[in-house]
Amino acid sequence: MKKLEHFIYNILSHTTKKRKVIMLTALAFSLSLLMFPTKLVLAKMLPGKSDNTFSVYIDTPAGSSIGQTKAVSACIIDYLKNEKEVMNVELFLGQGIPLDYAGLVKGAGMKNSENVAEISVNLTDKHQRDEPSFIMVQRLRKQTKEVCESLTKGTSIKFIEQPSGPPTMASIVVEVHGESVEKIRHIAGEVFGVLSKTQGLVDIDMMTDEPYDKYELVPDKEKISRSGLSVEQVNNILYLAFEGMIIAHKNANNAPDQIPIFLVLDEASRQISRPSIETLRSKLSSLNLMNTSGMMVSLSEVVGIKKVVSNPMIMHKDLSRMVNVVAETDMVSQVYPLLDARSKMLEMFEKDYSVTKAGFSTYMFDFTLEDKKTHEQFLVRWDGEMKVTLDTFRDLGAAFISALILIFLLLVIYYKSFVISGIVLLGSFLSLIGVIVGHWVANWFTSETFFLTATSLIGFIALIGISSRNSLLLIDFAKSLMQNEGMPKRKAIAVATATRAKPIALTAVAIILGSGLLAGDPVFGGLGVALISGTVAAVFVSLLFVPVLMDNAKAMDFERKK
Repeated sequence: MKKLEHFIYNILSHTTKKRKVIMLTALAFSLSLLMFPTKLVLAKMLPGKSDNTFSVYIDTPAGSSIGQTKAVSACIIDYLKNEKEVMNVELFLGQGIPLDYAGLVKGAGMKNSENVAEISVNLTDKHQRDEPSFIMVQRLRKQTKEVCESLTKGTSIKFIEQPSGPPTMASIVVEVHGESVEKIRHIAGEVFGVLSKTQGLVDIDMMTDEPYDKYELVPDKEKISRSGLSVEQVNNILYLAFEGMIIAHKNANNAPDQIPIFLVLDEASRQISRPSIETLRSKLSSLNLMNTSGMMVSLSEVVGIKKVVSNPMIMHKDLSRMVNVVAETDMVSQVYPLLDARSKMLEMFEKDYSVTKAGFSTYMFDFTLEDKKTHEQFLVRWDGEMKVTLDTFRDLGAAFISALILIFLLLVIYYKSFVISGIVLLGSFLSLIGVIVGHWVANWFTSETFFLTATSLIGFIALIGISSRNSLLLIDFAKSLMQNEGMPKRKAIAVATATRAKPIALTAVAIILGSGLLAGDPVFGGLGVALISGTVAAVFVSLLFVPVLMDNAKAMDFERKK
């Protein structure tokens, strides 16, 4: 330890060397912070989580038949069958998967139409697979979309993984609020166009029904009465022909309840070659009912056909009409595509609208649009995992600042010196250098991006206590040497640093070995890397930078106790 003592004393004895230590530390801190804007280190709420299952959501255009939805589903299943890690798949046609963790907020329970389907995919155990589920999803998404979405124009296929954190509707959700349904649909369409061109975003979808033409079969009560039929007869034959219905029940010894007997025409008889009034009328002409006089009456004589426009679904939130535009991120953080897309939207909307930004608040990325001609106002609000990420980082940042202030106040009470308290606090804060650089280095050894996550910030907050402890050991021991043995300040600082270097290093080794178990975890890996790299940085800061600050601090100058 004598060599370390001489090394520290040599630095403290030369003003130039002390300045170099301070400048190099400041440079390292600045360069580490620059890793965020240069995207060398990316921030995200939580990284991808490898699981044993994932889901595929299929949305064909509104008005599509169950046959078209089934064809797209079969195309996807054919691709999934070729994957050796896929154990089995289950198709839910015309409905959503029974509610799971991911579907709680995605509206899976409300799906009940012919143009939707969901596929549940079960994989081999994640501990026996080389490829994580989120990497598999990324690969399969591109393959299936290129082939299967083209079967029915306007189809949206989304690959949904079980979230590793709180469930959200999507990684990025843009809510367009307003009074005019047509206007908010138009604005949502423009938002959809911007997100579609933003790099890093996939599974982009506008959660609203497109209006489409449909045909209503309207029984003519007057003609039905004159023909000797009843409205009930006509309704029943229409349901039997196109939908099917329960016509009777069967009892069985092995069944606790009655077994319904369902009657429906075969698929070939129910199919219509092309949607038109003439085709429907021809189909109705082939269906006949016997009236009370024993005569056969064609349904085309008593049922009218009317072409109408569908009524699209209208969504509300907080008593305000809205349309959601959702998007997932393709192995990137949500923040960077958001900033890119938002800047393009603002530039695009400024042509026809007066744009008012929300400013720095809970909804700091939101903005309000006012039509320059009609003065109608619309709100564009950002939500989803992206907002959870921002809220989490904001709250953890507030917790970090609160911890620093509390530590500072406690140290001021103990030392009765703002300078010494500031030295301890600054040394603790500089461990951030190791946290950021550690994530940059960890990214070299992983096949996917190693993000700075919420758990990384938790590790950084935990490092404050460790770093503060190192500085306290040096300051207290140096003060003891100066007071009790009358040692000069620089000599006392050098001796204290050399003497306390061993326990500081042993503590750091214990933390590093213990945190190594967390470094490989998909969720808590950021916590492990933050503790390991931050501890290494804290040791160097404590043994080099803090002694320099102690030497320059006049609060360390006091006489030997008598």
